[in-house]
Amino acid sequence: MNVSWQIVRFELKETFSIAYGNYSHREALIITLNHKGISGYGECTAIDYYHIKLEDFVVKLSAIKTLIDNQKINYPTAFYDFLLSLKLPSFLRSAIDCAYWDLYGKLEKKSFLELNAIEINQLPESSITISVASVEDQIKKIEKSNWTKFKVKCNHFDKKAIQKLVAVALDKNIALDSNGSFRPEDCIWLQNEAISSQFSYIEQPMKPDNYSVLDCNLFANWMADEDCQDNINLLTLQSHYQSINIKLVKCGGLTPALQLIKEARALNFKLMIGCMTESSIGISAGAVLAPLVDYADLDGANLIANDIANGSKIINGKIQLSDKPGLGIFKI
Repeated sequence: MNVSWQIVRFELKETFSIAYGNYSHREALIITLNHKGISGYGECTAIDYYHIKLEDFVVKLSAIKTLIDNQKINYPTAFYDFLLSLKLPSFLRSAIDCAYWDLYGKLEKKSFLELNAIEINQLPESSITISVASVEDQIKKIEKSNWTKFKVKCNHFDKKAIQKLVAVALDKNIALDSNGSFRPEDCIWLQNEAISSQFSYIEQPMKPDNYSVLDCNLFANWMADEDCQDNINLLTLQSHYQSINIKLVKCGGLTPALQLIKEARALNFKLMIGCMTESSIGISAGAVLAPLVDYADLDGANLIANDIANGSKIINGKIQLSDKPGLGIFKI
């Protein structure tokens, strides 16, 4: 097996504005694992608010390349045990794990779904992100869109904006994502107001580890994002959040995501498969978990102007899973 990598700059179709800042592009590390002329692909993005620097990952990859190259082709869970021994950051571990699932499936001529006996009984529709802007502009975007589910970004709590979005939510499926910009008093008001139940979920209302005031038994469907990281103890979230956002780069890849889904279901959490602003490489990896979750937020490849791969597609929110082996990823 041979591992290689490259850093790719993705230009965004429009400025992506969230509580953490404004972004016109994203950089991603693309991992390629090759064996006997067959290649598997994985991806992770540079995220400043997660303190992710791809240059650090390149240094680490250079140091461990020989160890990866010398690995025999085994079932992906065995390969993941090897990855854990390297003590890699979750973002990098995820990119390699996803690339291996893609490679292994292609070598076995089986899809990820076949390898894991996942049946497609239902597929949630994906939301598309509505960036931070005036609520009037956000509503205009929603009304012009061909998508049916929307995640509206907030940069702070604005009661009047919330009330205007509630009126739209009567006809459209709308979620809120504050990226940690709400205050405790804002959340207390929201979870005690029946209008909060008009939103499909309210994601990461406050900065990480500040969820003690959140009550999962009131009106708001609180969803953990930054509060659901690698090696999280879900029991600590159970009385505060009804839902969790599973992002592969945060939990360390497809292998731990499968385990996280089992544990979360046992605790009656609602689940979402989410994404960063990724190409079809990262989106195709997340999409294979869509049959196992309640919500999807897989719009990343729809936000970039220079996608570099084909695979599973999200068309106006409809998830079209690739039927090809592995994760169904092919670089353009």
